[in-house]
Amino acid sequence: MLKKITSVFSIFSLVFVSVFGAFSAQDLYAASLTAMSTTLTRESAATLSNYTVRFTTPTGVASGQTIILTFDNSTSVAGSLDHEDIDLTDDGVDVTLAAAPSGSTWGVVRTSATVITFTNGTTAVGAGSLIAIEIGTHATTGSTGVEQITNGSAGTTLLNISGTFGDTGVMGIPIISNDTVVVTALVQPSISFAISDNTIFFGNLRAAGACFAQGTDPGAVTCPTQSETEAFNLTAGTNAASGYIITVRGDTLTSGINTIDALGANTASSPGTEQFGIRANASGGAGTVTAPFTAAGYAWTATASTPVQLASSGTASATTTYSIRQLANISALTEAGTYTSNQTYVATATY
Repeated sequence: MLKKITSVFSIFSLVFVSVFGAFSAQDLYAASLTAMSTTLTRESAATLSNYTVRFTTPTGVASGQTIILTFDNSTSVAGSLDHEDIDLTDDGVDVTLAAAPSGSTWGVVRTSATVITFTNGTTAVGAGSLIAIEIGTHATTGSTGVEQITNGSAGTTLLNISGTFGDTGVMGIPIISNDTVVVTALVQPSISFAISDNTIFFGNLRAAGACFAQGTDPGAVTCPTQSETEAFNLTAGTNAASGYIITVRGDTLTSGINTIDALGANTASSPGTEQFGIRANASGGAGTVTAPFTAAGYAWTATASTPVQLASSGTASATTTYSIRQLANISALTEAGTYTSNQTYVATATY
């Protein structure tokens, strides 16, 4: 009986050795990958995309062992894709890649249209390490990637991770017919324009000193405003890409057939000499005053039939305020009368 038991035990031992002896220590301790993810920049079918593959290897990757990525569902790895289009990090530390392994350098080979094989050099990856693999134009270590992976058809693409390092894992990647949502919105063109006061007054002009217009009617008071002040202001703004222009049209101060001479160029005030003109200051937005109305002097170059540009903005602009100052001087010989100037201001957006 003892001989029979011994014989059975011997046979069992032979079977155990013959069956399990073919497995290496690595095989016996291989495990499932954890913390797996695959992120694509595009998930449209048949579309070029960057791939970022992440996983934790419970076992690690010993010297000379391989990691193999295998795609299905008609995924296509470009024939010219090589190590320059791929980055690999081990726990966040970049690994040097080349066409073949050498020392601490890993080798990377596109084995087929659906397979990429990584071969470790001589630097082992420890158990529990996080491996991150970037494939595509976002791979920038050493050189910037050029080639990408072409997604398969709509459905679920499986990425199998295997190799002689022993750990394995499978990830599903959603591929859809169109991953882009087109959103439209409309912004209406707009322009704002306002004049703060439509009636301004000089009062009783005098030859002995300059007069400036104001918004309050002084009656027959002699030149109530003898220091420059704002007569009124214009405000303008637009979302038009090329901005706007503001023009003014109108005659100089006129009483019947008599006029007060308009200043044809920017000129300083000279009391005792007939002069009519305006100047403007700009604040806020992108608007600017146009010559000859920009300097410290005054000018009036418009007529009742010919508008001239007063201000403009060459781009879309928030509100600009234009402060308008108006000067009137007379000589001792200026004809008596009630003088008026009808000025028309127009803002035009440039789309």
